[in-house]
Amino acid sequence: MHNQFTALLEHLDSQVLGQRHLTQSILIALLADGHLLVEGPPGLAKTRAVNALSDGIDANFHRVQFTPDLLPADLTGTDIYRPETGEFVFQKGPLFHNLVLADEINRAPAKVQSALLEAMAERQITVGSTTYKLPSLFLVMATQNPLEQEGTYPLPEAQLDRFLMHVEIDYPDAATEHKILALTRSEAINSLEKRSPLDNHAKLTRENIAEARTEILKLHVSEAAEAYLVQLIMATREPEKYDADLAQWIEIGASPRATIALERCARAHAWLHQRDFVSPEDIQTVLPNVLRHRLIYSYHAQAQGITANHVIEKILAMVPVP
Repeated sequence: MHNQFTALLEHLDSQVLGQRHLTQSILIALLADGHLLVEGPPGLAKTRAVNALSDGIDANFHRVQFTPDLLPADLTGTDIYRPETGEFVFQKGPLFHNLVLADEINRAPAKVQSALLEAMAERQITVGSTTYKLPSLFLVMATQNPLEQEGTYPLPEAQLDRFLMHVEIDYPDAATEHKILALTRSEAINSLEKRSPLDNHAKLTRENIAEARTEILKLHVSEAAEAYLVQLIMATREPEKYDADLAQWIEIGASPRATIALERCARAHAWLHQRDFVSPEDIQTVLPNVLRHRLIYSYHAQAQGITANHVIEKILAMVPVP
């Protein structure tokens, strides 16, 4: 099972160059049964990453471009009248796919965002008086563009809390940029010559994913590691016990949902690295992505230019490691 997921990670890395942090986070979200918010400039292969994931597992993929005129029914689907039968028939929307890319989620108004986030939390949608279950394998990757904020509808903190992780990505280095040129050139030649690229990886089934998730939930977490995990979260709620600067920076700390997410992500990270226990290093590695979108900062912190990453680094430095 580990080998199959390692092969999937290698497949993602071969398609999305120089973004190992993103590809690994997508797999962690898949294994932890959560959803991903990705923030980064345009052109960094966010769409390509989810598409590559759908190629590697037995799942279907749909991309939705969020715009100000998008309606909730454009996501959930709607009842269509069939004159030949005189009945209304439900036409499923994009949310009924296994993998959904919500591109530039903050471009759509609050009603559309709520429709998506309700589906993420409840794994079902309601149209009229009828409730429809979503697929058992359901992963949403939403993206935000940090460069352009005009005409956007920022997600409220309570809605952001529904995302398992918030991943930040940046431009690749020069060496990776050369590899990207070679990859896209090769793909263009294959497309013009109507040749299919070699596909040497076997697709993971939904049963494989369910089995891996069960194994992950059975990983050993020592009392010391669990106490450390909880103390990292408590440091966001009672920062004055750890550091005076933290107390000035953090206005509202992380919710219990963050504790659950941190444990699930740490388990998935440990399992991906073929360990049968969760170490403090696993917790530290996934902490930034779990906390980045869950803390509310004071005006003092914003005036000083303190970022989420600064706060999380401070928390890691102040909480004793077992």
